[in-house]
Amino acid sequence: MLADTDAGCLITAAQSGAQWGYSMILPQIVLIPILYMVQEITVRLGIVTKEGHGALIREHFGRGWAWLSAATLAISSVGALLTEFAGVAGVGQLFGISKWVTIPIATVILILIAFLGSYRRTEKIGILFGLGELAFIIAMLMVHPDGHAMVQGLLTIPWHHTSYIYLVAANVGAVIMPWMIFYQQSAIVDKGLPVTAIKKERHDTFVGTLLTQGIMLVFIITFAATLYHSGVHQPLNNVIEMAEGLMPFLGAWPTKILLGVSMLGGAMVAALVVALAGTWGVTEVLDWHHSLNEPLNKKNAGFYIIYVLAHLIGAVLVLVNFDIVGIAVTVEVINALMLPVVLGFLLALEATALPKQYQMRGWYKWLVWTLSAAVMAFGLYMIGPTLHLW
Repeated sequence: MLADTDAGCLITAAQSGAQWGYSMILPQIVLIPILYMVQEITVRLGIVTKEGHGALIREHFGRGWAWLSAATLAISSVGALLTEFAGVAGVGQLFGISKWVTIPIATVILILIAFLGSYRRTEKIGILFGLGELAFIIAMLMVHPDGHAMVQGLLTIPWHHTSYIYLVAANVGAVIMPWMIFYQQSAIVDKGLPVTAIKKERHDTFVGTLLTQGIMLVFIITFAATLYHSGVHQPLNNVIEMAEGLMPFLGAWPTKILLGVSMLGGAMVAALVVALAGTWGVTEVLDWHHSLNEPLNKKNAGFYIIYVLAHLIGAVLVLVNFDIVGIAVTVEVINALMLPVVLGFLLALEATALPKQYQMRGWYKWLVWTLSAAVMAFGLYMIGPTLHLW
């Protein structure tokens, strides 16, 4: 869930607050229940079936549908990795360090982590990275956001503005992403959790949901209280401009440190998770051996090769072209457009792959289906504005 607030999400949140102020708070709050519900289904699927998301789709719907799902995962993962490495590069630039130094170092670290031969060790390192995101809470407290203005923002939703709707779509795509479903289900399998752990995992998922959405809100509120309310509403083109916008309010070094630590933490944990999600998903569809709990050997060589290649491709693409904000917002909108496919598969698996006693029932089932249908309908609607059809 810490990876769910990756560099792209944090940039999208900053853009949202800078351009639309506190009116972007409500969409984040509304997304909390659907985010929890999606991940809770993923938890049950992983614990009960003991199989990853790609493997389940292949078994229940065939290889063709599995490859379609893998395609959405690949698009989402590659796009996300670009934003993570761009985030690392942007943080380095804050301190005058070239991306030709920061990106290779980050790439080597991320590759080596996967060769520890233990999912638990990998998870702990990822959590340590992700906790850096909490540093930005200090920035929010330092700018003293106006509580009355926040309440007004909750009641002021400019739905008639196309640019607002586009950023809302980006925020939806920043919260519910294909790779997070593949990652969580495969991670649950690698942990080897028994069915008795479902209740505990639901609690963990709920806490994670509040944490990740809380971080998004912190970024929105901080940039709304500063750039938006000072009249600086134009788009932010890179991390340097994000920092320059905050410096008059926080000071130069506090801005660099707080923004740098939070962005780097989000980028590193997400790069780790995204690459693993993509690798797990592809190897599951191919029916290859895949697990972080085994050292490199002939059986799992394909798994580790794909993981390494994912990082190398992402790193090289960012070294060649660097437009962090443009990449980030576009990637999140693309995620929103893919939601009908992603959520459709998830709901279908919940209804077919789980025994009756582990399926949703009653009002909760209808609530999940209703909210999912609303999100999927929004994703379909956004195809028009994105492709300039209306």
